[in-house]
Amino acid sequence: MPKPNTDLMPRLLLVDDDENILTSVKIALEAEDFKVSVCSESIKAVAMIKQNPPDAIILDIKMPQLNGMELLQKIRGDASISQTPVIFLTSKDDEVDELMGLRMGADDYIKKPFSQKLLIERIKVLLRRQSVRKAPGADNSSLIVRGDLTIDKARHLCTWKGKHIELTVTEYLLLESIAQIPGHVKTRDQLMDAAYGESIYVDDRTIDSHVKRLRKKFKETDPDFSHIETLYGVGYKFKE
Repeated sequence: MPKPNTDLMPRLLLVDDDENILTSVKIALEAEDFKVSVCSESIKAVAMIKQNPPDAIILDIKMPQLNGMELLQKIRGDASISQTPVIFLTSKDDEVDELMGLRMGADDYIKKPFSQKLLIERIKVLLRRQSVRKAPGADNSSLIVRGDLTIDKARHLCTWKGKHIELTVTEYLLLESIAQIPGHVKTRDQLMDAAYGESIYVDDRTIDSHVKRLRKKFKETDPDFSHIETLYGVGYKFKE
């Protein structure tokens, strides 16, 4: 059986201070034809990410030196790597950390102890969504224009009043879903399907955290932004 071309394999970086997790998860991911690098020191991980940006990062929250959220902040603050998908690994009682991580721009999280099969499926979902990014090139048929909002579906980009808004893959997919039909309410279940697919379940708080961060990013560009409305107990809609 021919060996896979490692140049074409998705590259992952696993950052965790637990050597047992690094070893077992690396073996499981490599069995799925991922090219996996591991790192047990968060400060060293920063240099690794900048030197050779991976296609996705799996990141433990509680680590010495820089914790996972501090490392995420560095990733999201560097334009060259800011859109790299990040999955947090959290302990069972880290609910506050989970929500904080999502607000800071994590794409997903999984609680320890976790199913390696579930982690693999989450990674595949993120990479599939990331792969829709295409080479630059305007295609007016792929544009969604809603007042001051422009969404370029071909390149997964959006602007507000002509200014680029830097979004994670999950944030982009949620925005695209909400803005498709102005005034039409999207339930949280519909938004879960849009951002994660039908095979992955996340709770309502995950969607709410992503939307809250989405609003924050628009408000940083335009303090008067108020076009994503909440219908309590139902979902969200875009007001043109």
